[in-house]
Amino acid sequence: MRIPPELFVFLSDLKENNNRPWFQENRYRYEKFLKQPLLAFIAAFADRLLTISPYYMAVPKVTGGSLFRIYRDVRFSKDKQPYKTWAGMHFRHERARDVHSPGYYLHLEPGNVFISCGIWKPNNESLGRIRRVLLEHPQRWIYAKQEEKFASLYQLVGESLKRPPRGIGPGHPLIEDLKRKDFLASIEIDERTATRPDFLDYYVETCQTAAPLMRFLTESLGLSW
Repeated sequence: MRIPPELFVFLSDLKENNNRPWFQENRYRYEKFLKQPLLAFIAAFADRLLTISPYYMAVPKVTGGSLFRIYRDVRFSKDKQPYKTWAGMHFRHERARDVHSPGYYLHLEPGNVFISCGIWKPNNESLGRIRRVLLEHPQRWIYAKQEEKFASLYQLVGESLKRPPRGIGPGHPLIEDLKRKDFLASIEIDERTATRPDFLDYYVETCQTAAPLMRFLTESLGLSW
């Protein structure tokens, strides 16, 4: 299963015509080339995700599911363009509603396609728990980030503190990891890869490759893996 090439054409056109009349006129393209195929992708991924972790969910719904809505929330934004010019799918832990948890993510945007996993902007409690486990079980973290196949595919990304966290000396061997504010890993890909017929298999493989990192983060937060 692949991402239809027409999805990127539609999003490029939407970027040039980000207004309600144009969108209404082209809604059939949104339904045919973005919404329907991505919901089908999510549904197909659901069973495959269970083989990685039975506690992570792929829900083929727009509202309350894994597919991001195309409508922007402009209430508190200076940018009043009504539509997102990208598509995203997020596969969260079953406890995501009551805890800030890690997840798998796929971002589709003309000229900006990437696969990522981990936890973005965790709250102070979650960040503290991850750092505590990292300090107590450093070898688990080192294995997760340095496993050969993972390290060949993913890059660790996100924001970091300028100074070490309170109580941690600057000479700690894992200080750069302990300074992280995000625990994210990402793979940049191109539209050609995303539109390959076997892209679902490729995506599943990348998610499986990141399983040690995801397990470390999930269990650090006291969640089931």
